[in-house]
Amino acid sequence: MDALSDVLDSLKLKGVVYQKIRFTAPWGVAIAQDQYSQFWRLLKGRCYVSIAGEEIIKMNEGDFILVPHGAAHRILGHPDNASVPAAHYVKALQSGQLLFQGNDEETLLIGGHFEFTSSVLHPFIQSLPKVIKLNSHQNEIRLWLEQSAAFMNEELNTGRAGSRVILGRLAEVVFILIIRAYTEEAEVGQGFLRAIKDPQISTSLNCMHAAPEKEWTLDQLAVAAGMSRSPYCKKFKMLLGETPLVYLTNWRILRSKEFLLENKENISAIAEKVGYQSEAAFNRLFKSKVGETPASFRRRVLTHSK
Repeated sequence: MDALSDVLDSLKLKGVVYQKIRFTAPWGVAIAQDQYSQFWRLLKGRCYVSIAGEEIIKMNEGDFILVPHGAAHRILGHPDNASVPAAHYVKALQSGQLLFQGNDEETLLIGGHFEFTSSVLHPFIQSLPKVIKLNSHQNEIRLWLEQSAAFMNEELNTGRAGSRVILGRLAEVVFILIIRAYTEEAEVGQGFLRAIKDPQISTSLNCMHAAPEKEWTLDQLAVAAGMSRSPYCKKFKMLLGETPLVYLTNWRILRSKEFLLENKENISAIAEKVGYQSEAAFNRLFKSKVGETPASFRRRVLTHSK
């Protein structure tokens, strides 16, 4: 398995799709800052997305927008339009009041958001930009996105049995395809996404992810990357901002968090699964990284989730 797939598995990606949104008058909706990553796809018409500190983005039919860090943003029929809070818009719909239903050109949007396990985060999230826009021009990934969006639209239209689950899975596919397109097409400077684009560094990352329990040395990782030790370490740190062994340690801690929350194995068994023969050494390292012992972390998170 590749490193990005491992990371997405650990994050427990979950997609949610909203009902289709129709606007036919001068309109604008303001989405507040929150913990989720939002996405929007324009099915019909045109609109603009405004995010503080970014140029206003014009969307054409078929375009996707992803707001990875949940930044506050506005979706507008025209850049000069006023906007109402999204919560106000949703409340009006629930009460049967139809806002923005005039005689102008119709705009049709599909939106949704993505959730991640907050207790098990990875630098991948931090490596994403404030906003990602994918135009509708055709290539292989765009065709897959188009097909996924078409299935999503059909499920929203029919509302057949199981549609909520199907929509969630389709949204997860959409998220991964957007990240794949961004990684392959954009000029990603540094961070995890830049590292997985590099054939040498990504190979060493895949090795660490595939066997975190192995007692990796810098020499072994450099050989896996097809490089000598010094250039390998320099390149790895330049791309990821940390040394290979620091990354490995952080990945082991992240995986141990996942194991702690997913099963009832004792601490020593989990320590061994992530490369530590001594439970005491694992406890000390975990506490230095997380701020509490593995047992305390497990107890606190599982209690809070009930």
